[in-house]
Amino acid sequence: MNSVRTAQAGTVESMDCLVTVSELDEGRIVEITGSSAARFKDAMEARINAALDALEASFGKKGVKVSVQDNGALDIVLGARVEAAYRRFVEVDEL
Repeated sequence: MNSVRTAQAGTVESMDCLVTVSELDEGRIVEITGSSAARFKDAMEARINAALDALEASFGKKGVKVSVQDNGALDIVLGARVEAAYRRFVEVDEL
């Protein structure tokens, strides 16, 4: 049985989001669910992709699936949660 590496950051509390980063062989998938997804999905995807572009440039990792369960998180919180989950994901890979 193959296990998929994952890492998380955040909570499901109000004004926060739970971000999960999982490995893919290649490419990038971004999934967004939650209270703000219907209205702000495009802006949220842009923020997530910008954060991932910067992180992948720094760490050289490719191929991730990012799942976000949003509960009204501000843009800066979303970016911080993506960065924290990605860095945890990379640290697991380096162990």
